[in-house]
Amino acid sequence: MAAIASAQAVDQHGYPSRAHDVARLSGAAQEPSLAHVHAAEPAPVRAAAPQGGRRRGGEPVPGNLRDGLGATHNESQGRRLTVAFEAVAAFPVMAESRRRLEALAAEGEPEVTDVAAVVGCDVALTLNVLRLANRVEEGRRARIDDVYEAVEMVAPSAVLALARRNKVYDFFERGAEWQSVPERFRQHAITTQRVAGQIAAMLGPGRHESLATAALLHDVGKLVLIRAYQSYPVRVDGYTRTPDERVQSERRELGIDHALVGGVLARRFSLPATVASVIEQHHNPAATGAPAIVRLADMLAHYLAGAKVAPAAMTSAASNLDISAGQLRELLYELPVSTAASRAHQVVPCPLSSREIEVLRGLAKSMVYKQIASSMGLSTSTVRTHLHNVYGKLGVMDRAQAVLIATERGWL
Repeated sequence: MAAIASAQAVDQHGYPSRAHDVARLSGAAQEPSLAHVHAAEPAPVRAAAPQGGRRRGGEPVPGNLRDGLGATHNESQGRRLTVAFEAVAAFPVMAESRRRLEALAAEGEPEVTDVAAVVGCDVALTLNVLRLANRVEEGRRARIDDVYEAVEMVAPSAVLALARRNKVYDFFERGAEWQSVPERFRQHAITTQRVAGQIAAMLGPGRHESLATAALLHDVGKLVLIRAYQSYPVRVDGYTRTPDERVQSERRELGIDHALVGGVLARRFSLPATVASVIEQHHNPAATGAPAIVRLADMLAHYLAGAKVAPAAMTSAASNLDISAGQLRELLYELPVSTAASRAHQVVPCPLSSREIEVLRGLAKSMVYKQIASSMGLSTSTVRTHLHNVYGKLGVMDRAQAVLIATERGWL
């Protein structure tokens, strides 16, 4: 299969974008409406008859993972991807995520902050809630790239409806459709997201909402390739040693790579360019900014899992972020990622200003930006600025983490 040629267009980060090539092959996606969330059931996904096969390490390869959902050799790459995109749209919600949402609903009307905290740790919910929110707000100049704003837009009740409608994945009761993929995928996604937060904190204050989303979804293209191509794990993993080698193997074996396909999926699902371009470029050796943060976080997450990483690639990614060798060693030394619970035991003076504390108190009461701004006599943009400063000072990437840390340390 011939590789897809690179396009001359560039994204807002200045990197070459090939995403529209695959989008052209894939065809148009049909987006859901808010009304469909409460009423419609997900369309069934075609599955071929199971076939034998084993992954490296002896784990069976389910038939519908091996044969690309029944795709024949004559089927075009675009059709394979289109069917795979539909399958990923039905990627299962974690059973624990649904249980937590049900528990929140049982206590009364769930708060946006509490629901967003659950959604932000679940790949399927994050993907579909953002997809729905941006579909609802299709005419907005600035699209929604933050889980909190997405939950606020569609309402917690719609999120619960999504969770109830989707299939669920339970490690102890897993079926044959995805095997152990959802659990292993989530573990790497969450670790990458948290490490990206540590890197962002090291770099100083900045806007981190879209980074949290992009870091969680950075490898979503792998899910597409698993469903689009027979024996994808066997064909690719057999040549894989490092993350960059995986991408090279994908391009050699399939003519495309998971980063590119992930960017296409994000755009098809109406996610903003701030997320899609980071996903697409997170294996670009020349990346800077958010894509470079996710690139480095991805390598560190693989390192934490005991997988092989290339030291030269790691130092190169750090250099693109102006992170020195000493800082990179410090980051490695502090891994694994510290949790809010462990930090709660530390006696730390409050680094936040009175205005920043007031903004956090508003969020802790589940107030939205406009309500906080009105109560403080500020503009909405000023409230956002205060909140972004809080993220940088606390080394977090979303409101839920900021409120949790501030509460546990007694600052609120």
